[in-house]
Amino acid sequence: MGSNGQSVDSVEVAEPSRTLYDEIGSGYARHRRADPRLAALITAALGDARSVVDVGAGTGSYEPDDRWVVAVEPSAVMLAQRSAGSAPAVQAVAEALPFPNGRFDAAMVVLSVHHWEDPRRGLAELRRVARRRVVLAFDPDVHQQLWLMDYIPELAEVSRGPSVEDVAGGIGADRVSVVPVPHDCVDAMTIANWRRPHAYLDPETRACGSAFRLADSAAVARGIERLAEDLASGRWQRRYGDLLERDELDLGLRLIVAG
Repeated sequence: MGSNGQSVDSVEVAEPSRTLYDEIGSGYARHRRADPRLAALITAALGDARSVVDVGAGTGSYEPDDRWVVAVEPSAVMLAQRSAGSAPAVQAVAEALPFPNGRFDAAMVVLSVHHWEDPRRGLAELRRVARRRVVLAFDPDVHQQLWLMDYIPELAEVSRGPSVEDVAGGIGADRVSVVPVPHDCVDAMTIANWRRPHAYLDPETRACGSAFRLADSAAVARGIERLAEDLASGRWQRRYGDLLERDELDLGLRLIVAG
């Protein structure tokens, strides 16, 4: 049952094979908390939608609590971390949503399109099941300009997803907005610590970002060692110290909305 008493459609879902987040998703619930500023933008974009499907939902940190939500997530590890009382969840993939046409007022996706096996098919599924589509995604070209990529260029190689134009076209978007990352972002995604370079020296902090988990571990170790040396010598501050005066930074987050 959903929060307003609606029931989840009775569907048979084939259990997905072991997924990426079964491998890298442990501990996400502790650190990947919703940043209230990002959450407010997503909620506003959902508008008057009363029924919402959250695709690639993970632990559900951005799911609104004032409407009926159904989560879709392929990873059993992520599903196991959903809190008691969270929205009902279906184990399935974005490319094959187990719902009839037009089942939901809105579909939401938060930073998962770049992990889908077939983004074009998954985006088409959003259009099929929902009147409105709200996708928070990365512009890969802007995302990869983060100074961290200078130390670990392999992060860029593993985090490239579809272009904003491809996502917008896939969902039939009528608006795309830049979403700057605040300097004190509480969602521990890889880019969150752009003004807190020392945070990247902490293995637990790095474990919260999928790019760190996916990149070659030796390359990550080399880059982090070089970062530690530059922070100790003051070289990082000389190269990037102007960022310490910024309250927010465009690192490629885009809110893409249709309907």
